[in-house]
Amino acid sequence: MTDQRPSFRHRLEYAAVVSVVAVVRVLPMRVVLGAGRLLGLAFHVVDGPHRRLALRNLEGAFPARTDVERRAIARHMFEHFGRLLMALLKFSTMTPARMMRRVEFEGDDRLRAAYAHRKGVLLFTGHFGFWEINALVHGLSLGSMAVLARPLDNPLLHDLLESVRRSTGNNVIYRRGAIRRVLRALDSNSAVAVLIDQHIQTTDAVYVDFFNRPAATTSALAALALRTGAPVMPAFALPLPGGRFRMVYEHPVEPPPSDTPDAIREFTQRCTDVLEMYVRRYPELWLWMHRRWRDIEPKGEEVRGMFPTASGEEQRG
Repeated sequence: MTDQRPSFRHRLEYAAVVSVVAVVRVLPMRVVLGAGRLLGLAFHVVDGPHRRLALRNLEGAFPARTDVERRAIARHMFEHFGRLLMALLKFSTMTPARMMRRVEFEGDDRLRAAYAHRKGVLLFTGHFGFWEINALVHGLSLGSMAVLARPLDNPLLHDLLESVRRSTGNNVIYRRGAIRRVLRALDSNSAVAVLIDQHIQTTDAVYVDFFNRPAATTSALAALALRTGAPVMPAFALPLPGGRFRMVYEHPVEPPPSDTPDAIREFTQRCTDVLEMYVRRYPELWLWMHRRWRDIEPKGEEVRGMFPTASGEEQRG
């Protein structure tokens, strides 16, 4: 549990989420996802700052596309994140057997082969698709994983989300003491999951190209891989018809040769290229309302992070 004392607002937010969970528990998945779509559309209408930020990011990433196309992607992106939220709440009410009936796996043979090296596995993805669902069912089918995460501002919602993440046998690792805990997880041949698409403002950041623009990116994934020899695998969770989901484990990303100058940057670029490939295929599934290219963003309107973190940690990276 976080040390922060919950405020009245925190309690109201928590009560609202718990009430929604009680409702989605009895609803079929198609209704839950439909409600999520409507929720996303409502935010698309009322959340002007994030809508405009998404359109700016899309203009930079897809300059050849028309305004109509980019606006459609932004709208579908809001719909997707509404569905993601509602799907996660629905999964939080499901038994392991019911969760597994909702998913299928592709490339899990590659993951099992990576485990055979007995060095653990470093999984990476971004705020893309249904990444939280991927973590849940991974713990049920392919062994527990450690998830690197940031604490939420609301301590009650933080505890609720952590309980969901741990419900299928996974562990959650926060910033304090993270390196030691990650190394212990890898040493026990567990998987460690890292999101690599957030802007980083610490000395650990490296700049790599993401949609042909420099983006400050965590170097932790590459540094850990080069230090431990753990295989690095991309993982993505895609929606399927009928309220089902496909968990995709791509081929491991090959590390650069040991004599490569700036090997950490090169390895980080290779991983980022895989994420970009998926975002280009399914642009509506990525978080365009995140200030990914913050250093080159036009001055002016201040846009707070959409997903709150404790003590403004997002701003510090």
